[in-house]
Amino acid sequence: MLITNRLSLLHRFLTIFFIFISISSCALSGRPPRFLGNFAKPATHRKTLPSHETRYFDQRLDHFSFRGDAKFKQRYLISTEHWAGPAQMAPIFLYCGNEGDIVWFAENTGFIWEIAPAFGAMVVFPEHRYYGESMPFGSRDEAYKNASTLAYLTSEQALADFAVLVTSLKRNLSAETSPVVLFGGSYGGMLAAWMRLKYPHIAIGALASSAPILQFEDIVPSETFYDIVSQDFKRESSRCFDTIKKSWDALEVEGQQPNGLKQLTKAFRLCGELKSTGDLNNWLESAYSSLAMVNYPYPSSFLMPLPGHPIKEVCKRIDSYPEGTSVLERIFGGVSVYYNFTGEVDCFQLDDDPHGMSGWNWQACTEMVMPMSSSRNSSMFRTYDYDYTAFKLWCLEEFNVEPRPNWITTEYGGHDYMTTWREFGSNIIFSNGLLDPWSGGSVLKNVSDTLVALVTEEGAHHIDLRASTPDDPDWLVEQRTKEVAIIKGWLNDYYQQKLHSTYSVNCMPGRCRENVIFVSLFMLPSN
Repeated sequence: MLITNRLSLLHRFLTIFFIFISISSCALSGRPPRFLGNFAKPATHRKTLPSHETRYFDQRLDHFSFRGDAKFKQRYLISTEHWAGPAQMAPIFLYCGNEGDIVWFAENTGFIWEIAPAFGAMVVFPEHRYYGESMPFGSRDEAYKNASTLAYLTSEQALADFAVLVTSLKRNLSAETSPVVLFGGSYGGMLAAWMRLKYPHIAIGALASSAPILQFEDIVPSETFYDIVSQDFKRESSRCFDTIKKSWDALEVEGQQPNGLKQLTKAFRLCGELKSTGDLNNWLESAYSSLAMVNYPYPSSFLMPLPGHPIKEVCKRIDSYPEGTSVLERIFGGVSVYYNFTGEVDCFQLDDDPHGMSGWNWQACTEMVMPMSSSRNSSMFRTYDYDYTAFKLWCLEEFNVEPRPNWITTEYGGHDYMTTWREFGSNIIFSNGLLDPWSGGSVLKNVSDTLVALVTEEGAHHIDLRASTPDDPDWLVEQRTKEVAIIKGWLNDYYQQKLHSTYSVNCMPGRCRENVIFVSLFMLPSN
């Protein structure tokens, strides 16, 4: 599964990320990264979702050919508890499912559930194909069998799923005039933005939170992600930053000693014997990257049970050891904040996928090719350059498929986006917190009056989509207030246009129908 030492980088990407470091001083090894961390654990206690139903939709396997009629069951969660109904043209809030179990995302996207009553909105959480229970070919084993069965796992097919599902749902509910607003975080945020651009007749607007839609080809510097992770640690403690930077050489030296891997297995309390220092580096790097993503100001359990400001806690732990404590002992103490904050873990597994996100490896090896590297001076990780050739070889070995690194920008755009989206796009909120390493690949400046960037200095990975808490800082409350106001504006514009178009159709010179006025009854207040 691992690439030889001569490879300098395998695709470092979602989710949650290219997190591989190999045996040589400048080579990396591992598997394609994920937006949501390789080793994230499900919360011990599942959150109680608001009233909803779980349904299944017969979805077409291939939306873009007319060969065969193969279908699969797409799971979706739906709540009509607060929906004001089709007569009021009440809105539909649709969350674009990510690379994992849809219940997990629904549990961690409280913002949508909280604002739905004020809008009289229906809430729909469709699951992304090939994740959770939405498996083509009858089972996960069959769906993931080979390149032929995985071929239908693409962002384009997923967007078509969402479009077909919501169109069918509206038709069945006689709600064809109900406007759809899209939401999404991380990869789901990318899907929300792309769906608004590709299907403007399906949805009137999108809130794309922490969506790195510019992390492709040469649009942003490849070292951006790991530089931001490193800055997050350095701002807490330069000593902590330096300790982590030194640790990679210390791990390598220890691993090359007689019985070194056994000693590292013991020191880091691993459940199975360590086979290479690269596996351990992968585990550590995943923790640091994930900590930067979920560096929330309050306790959370999205990826792991964590305290508020978790990077601060990690650095406090690393820096608190007495003089003379080894670098590796400090590192283990720090990373334990991420992997074992509750103190309930006896040993650590280095290969885990509790949320069923392994399909991301396929996506990263086909169209989601996000170049990443690590700079010499700014990064606390080992220095390496992006090596597409090495990544391609890994994908050929793993899936017998060659990546298409230019496809995403061909399909959705990205180069010169300030010009093209200003001309052809509208009604998208790009929200980002600068603590989030994925913010470097997102839109951080307003493109137009309707393509707006909401950026916060202290925000982490799609924190605005999370449920509100009593500990929310003022800046977060203000950000959500702005988002609600913008969404209200989209809806009011939609209702005004409907009113005007309905009036135009139904009002003949000297003879107007009274029923055109009902549209204005559902106009939302501006504050």
